Amino acid sequence: MAFTHDTEAALVAAVELVNSTEPPETMTTTDDLADFFVRHGYTGTLVGDAAELEAVRALRPELRTLLTSSRDDAVPIVNRILADAGAVPQLVRHGNISWHLHATEDDRPLHTRMAVETAMAMIDAIRADELSRLSTCAASDCDDVLLDLSRNRSRRFCSTTCGNREAVAAYRARQSQ
Repeated sequence: MAFTHDTEAALVAAVELVNSTEPPETMTTTDDLADFFVRHGYTGTLVGDAAELEAVRALRPELRTLLTSSRDDAVPIVNRILADAGAVPQLVRHGNISWHLHATEDDRPLHTRMAVETAMAMIDAIRADELSRLSTCAASDCDDVLLDLSRNRSRRFCSTTCGNREAVAAYRARQSQ
């Protein structure tokens, strides 16, 4: 199953945001937030102040719960996020991106838009029964969330760093026997 562009982009952004809590924490300044905003192609208002940064940071635990939930447990979270935001899905087109869904106005707070975009992406994943593409890193010392977009669903580690560290540990264990 290939996700639509907006679904994939929202899930990639949500995973990065959730993983920004892991050491070294990467969402600590308003510049970090501005970079994240641009890198992930968010549109609408970016206030860029400390209050906005803290609101986005406060969203991370809820998104982590959503991204790591079972299908049945994710549904009420998605429904609550959409209801709390008064989400009204609409087709939009901007820049070089073709028609896609937005469910909040561009002037809504950034953390609200991020939550709603993630919830909308999760609707696609839930309906397609593709939540198995979201999991946590298989490395023994890592709890990061990962999004497996590979064809054969073979991704086990959040990064090559974790994969290499586990491979080295396994090699050393074999050599010590």
